[in-house]
Amino acid sequence: MTLPNYVKLIDVGPRDGLQNEKQMVPAAVKIELVHRLQDAGVCQIEVTSFVSPKWVPQMADNAQVMAGIARKKGVRYSVLTPNLQGFEAALKSQPDEVVVFAAASEAFSQRNINCSIAQSIERFRPVVQAAHAAGITVRGDISCTVGCPYEGEVAPERTGMVARLMKELGIDTVGVCDTIGTGTPRKVQRALEAALAHYALDDVSGHFHDTYGQALANTLASMELGVWQFDTSSAGLGGCPYAKGATGNVATEDVVYMLQGMDINTGIDLPKLMAAGHYISEHLGRATLSRAAKALMAKTAVELAAAPA
Repeated sequence: MTLPNYVKLIDVGPRDGLQNEKQMVPAAVKIELVHRLQDAGVCQIEVTSFVSPKWVPQMADNAQVMAGIARKKGVRYSVLTPNLQGFEAALKSQPDEVVVFAAASEAFSQRNINCSIAQSIERFRPVVQAAHAAGITVRGDISCTVGCPYEGEVAPERTGMVARLMKELGIDTVGVCDTIGTGTPRKVQRALEAALAHYALDDVSGHFHDTYGQALANTLASMELGVWQFDTSSAGLGGCPYAKGATGNVATEDVVYMLQGMDINTGIDLPKLMAAGHYISEHLGRATLSRAAKALMAKTAVELAAAPA
């Protein structure tokens, strides 16, 4: 077994992590979170989404947030653009990458975006064309690749089908997402293998929620296949409004802690990353969901208390 020497983490906390928060998070707080993440060494951040504020009011300040970021050299800034209207609005903010999404489950597609999988893919055609014309890459996230709240277990062939359609459309990279966190290592590997039948290894990423505590195991199982890019969320922010009980993405801090313990480079400073997670958690009025951050902060508190005055 040969594991990657380097793993790239895409922090989706500012977008995926905050989009379902009921309390409105000010643009200034979102901008500060992005600044703290990039200062910690995160090299790609999913900042916001350009969707109708009617459906996602938390992201209504998308242009303001993008305009307020002091961009750092070497950092890529991604935004979600589900349709051409969203892309045209996002273009003014000069993102490095736009993200579109489709589901491997027909039921989830209907409940989430009110159309079939095939229809959702077709909606992306003008987005992909416009993005490429502007020199912007497109990532296609595939939701519910191993489990669906409405259909139950999802066959790997469904992921393969969506990956094939995305590849035919010209989507540059693909994300294999365990949206509701029911996946286990072998199931996740099968979903990834289905996507890898259509995309090169360097163009596939993993996106794992931790509802059943499997996200770290699924990350390691993905790395065993050579996958080296993953979506994670600072402080474990997030969830899925269409999947009751689903928690946020695996905490970025937890993945970094695991990888550091395996001598795998991420380029991320863990203490600075923990501070970023603490910052946003404190604003939201709750403790971080990162187990590693909780343990390390408790350890530090004990050591400080025991230190001589």
